Amino acid sequence: QVQLVESGGGLVQAGGSLRLSCAASGRTFSRYGMGWFRQAPGKEREFVAAISRRGYNTYYQDSVKGRFTISRDNAKNTVYLQMNSLKPEDTAVYYCAADLSGDHLEELREYDYWGQGTQVTVSL
Repeated sequence: QVQLVESGGGLVQAGGSLRLSCAASGRTFSRYGMGWFRQAPGKEREFVAAISRRGYNTYYQDSVKGRFTISRDNAKNTVYLQMNSLKPEDTAVYYCAADLSGDHLEELREYDYWGQGTQVTVSL
């Protein structure tokens, strides 16, 4: 079983930046593709970004391309989401997730493990 713990959420003004971290337990972190998803009140959970096992491939939702960057440090069992130029519509609970298959990392249904989520609020 993989346990994921997110941190780094908080309140930020529009145009500001936040860096989310997701720390994974165990020694098999590098076997998983990793993704970030978010869910705003009254909406479905949606894909934000994903990264392949060794970090060579990344994927982004169109609305965050050029603003968000996903990265990973397998030696530290940690995946990051650097969020720049934040907008009020980015406000949501952000979740990290782990996928053993490594395929279709933009699909929510592909993921095997999920963190508890961290709140990101972007004010005007």
